Amino acid sequence: MAGFTGFPREATTFFKQLESHNNREWFLAHKDVFEQACREPLKALVAEFDASLGASRISRINRDMRFSRDGAPYKTYIAAGVGKNYISLSSQGLYVGTGMYKPEPAMLQRFRSAVDDERAGPALSKLVATLRRKGYQVDTHQSLSSAPRGFSSDHPRIELLRMKDIVAGKLFTPGPVLATRKLVSGIARVMADIEPFGAWLARYVL
Repeated sequence: MAGFTGFPREATTFFKQLESHNNREWFLAHKDVFEQACREPLKALVAEFDASLGASRISRINRDMRFSRDGAPYKTYIAAGVGKNYISLSSQGLYVGTGMYKPEPAMLQRFRSAVDDERAGPALSKLVATLRRKGYQVDTHQSLSSAPRGFSSDHPRIELLRMKDIVAGKLFTPGPVLATRKLVSGIARVMADIEPFGAWLARYVL
């Protein structure tokens, strides 16, 4: 496989159009664009990291219709697992991150117990503050409106306790970096910066 050289502009444009034309007829008519502008470059990109992080896995674009609330047959992104990291290409660009997403109740409870712990909790707060200071997104898909059961609303780490999951990463928006090999070094830098955050989760939660 040839080395990664960037995503063409058609990659993000494809997903933007798919958001408005999410049906089998449109997808089949534009499948060659998906393969050449999205899937093949992503395969080349993740292959750059396989030697150091292990074999990666690219997800299918077809949605599991059992969980498709609106009946749309395709995801509006393509993603890959690279080591403990997640890479996703969509109309917004390329996201690179790691974390804990929509965990089972037992895992969420372990997370909250670790946040509450007088050693592990402050360590996570410091990691989150450092990442945010560097411009990374550290967030959750959903937060409770109040403190979770068993915790005080004035807890010093209440923001973290209210999170239902937590992820940290960076979005490379469409532009020069996304379209060139420079993206490889950019992703490597993100993975290195978020590694301590991932290690905290691996030690206390996962």
